[in-house]
Amino acid sequence: MTVRPANISDLQSIMTILDAAKGIMRSDGNTEQWSGAYPSVEVILHDIENSYGYVITDSSRVVAYFAFIPSPEPTYACIYNGAWLDDSPYGVVHRIASDGSVKGVGAFCINWAYGQCGHLRIDTHGDNVVMQNLVRKLGFVHCGTIH
Repeated sequence: MTVRPANISDLQSIMTILDAAKGIMRSDGNTEQWSGAYPSVEVILHDIENSYGYVITDSSRVVAYFAFIPSPEPTYACIYNGAWLDDSPYGVVHRIASDGSVKGVGAFCINWAYGQCGHLRIDTHGDNVVMQNLVRKLGFVHCGTIH
């Protein structure tokens, strides 16, 4: 697997991957996260235009999408029922989505992002048990709640 910046020509593949990821979430019992049109074409275009959007390829085929955003991330400005481990610069991984055809994509994505900055913050929906288990397995600790 390799990571590369997403570009406009990847948009259709990315949207297909996001739809597949929503289906995987629903089959895992996560019925609320990414409901409706989120993440929309506009969100993905914003990621790409700001150099936040990345794709993971396997044999030159796009199999996953994610956003990697350098700090500060406005969503993380206020944390409830806890505290961040430290205030050093960090990266954030959002919108990890896979078409489900390749195993280990989530860990590959997060490890790649960690290699970019050495300090990551990540969040997920309360119903996304799959992602919660993955980040716990990768050594993340629950710091609190953000909105």
